Amino acid sequence: MIWTMGELLCEIMRPDPDIPLYKADRFIGPYPSGAPAIFINTVAKLGHSAGIIGGVGLDDFGKCILSRLNESGVDCSLVTEYEGASTGVAFVSYFSDGERQFIFHFPNTPATWPVAPEPNCLGENVSYFHIMGCSLMADLTFGSEIIKLMNGLVSRGTKISFDPNIRPELIKHGYDKVNEVMKYCNVLLPGRAELLMLTEKNTVEEAVELCFKNPCLEVIAMKDGSQGCRVYTRNEAFSMGVYPINAKDPTGAGDSFDAAFICGLMEGKSLLDTAKMATAAAALNTSAFGPMEGDISRQSIDKIIKENELCYK
Repeated sequence: MIWTMGELLCEIMRPDPDIPLYKADRFIGPYPSGAPAIFINTVAKLGHSAGIIGGVGLDDFGKCILSRLNESGVDCSLVTEYEGASTGVAFVSYFSDGERQFIFHFPNTPATWPVAPEPNCLGENVSYFHIMGCSLMADLTFGSEIIKLMNGLVSRGTKISFDPNIRPELIKHGYDKVNEVMKYCNVLLPGRAELLMLTEKNTVEEAVELCFKNPCLEVIAMKDGSQGCRVYTRNEAFSMGVYPINAKDPTGAGDSFDAAFICGLMEGKSLLDTAKMATAAAALNTSAFGPMEGDISRQSIDKIIKENELCYK
């Protein structure tokens, strides 16, 4: 089983690019969101047992999120609904150059209130515990609770997958917690800029070399936007491009990549087939407006892989 712990949010989005958040204009939504929620929703849609620890308000935004996760088959038994409190929200604007702007309203909301359950509450067979850097950085106490659960699961043999997912809007006090997770990380899923920032190196090659000094680390899958991804182990490395698709919304593509990559590893696929699966999930995520609205399934992933032959090296 795959578990995660992190923020559950509703996303309110500008319908068109180049509308800054300070301007009076249109929004659409709510859409169920939050990086950990997008991740675990994709895991469940790919047929794996999946669960999330988090919190929402006992309101319609909370209902929006939980309805979607339950529909996909995510175990939400460790999601707390807080009466008299409002579900966390993110406001998002997109720009023609590919940049995004966020205003987050989820620190000091139910999104960051849950405490770590006892590891045995997650069941006996937790293969992976996935952590997002944005969850660690949103709230000092909440980040500590995630690390507490991580430590308990590591002692039981659970592997840790980690997406640094650094958000400039949230980065107040989280680097120490990021470093704590890095010590136990088995699968690292950074973006190129995040990898360089975390290692304080000037080149990807130097950053990768430093990361592999951690004896726990098994694989790095570096996401590189329109350039695709590059996968590293201690013994091999290869690159993969992106699948062509009519992209409508990039939000959540990296989270779906993470989910499919971990699913591929759990299924014993080769690293190349795992990367194909992850790349397809990321592409499909972008094909619909809204962070969880893409048509991701076993069938859609197999279809896009079969229809497109990627070059890699």
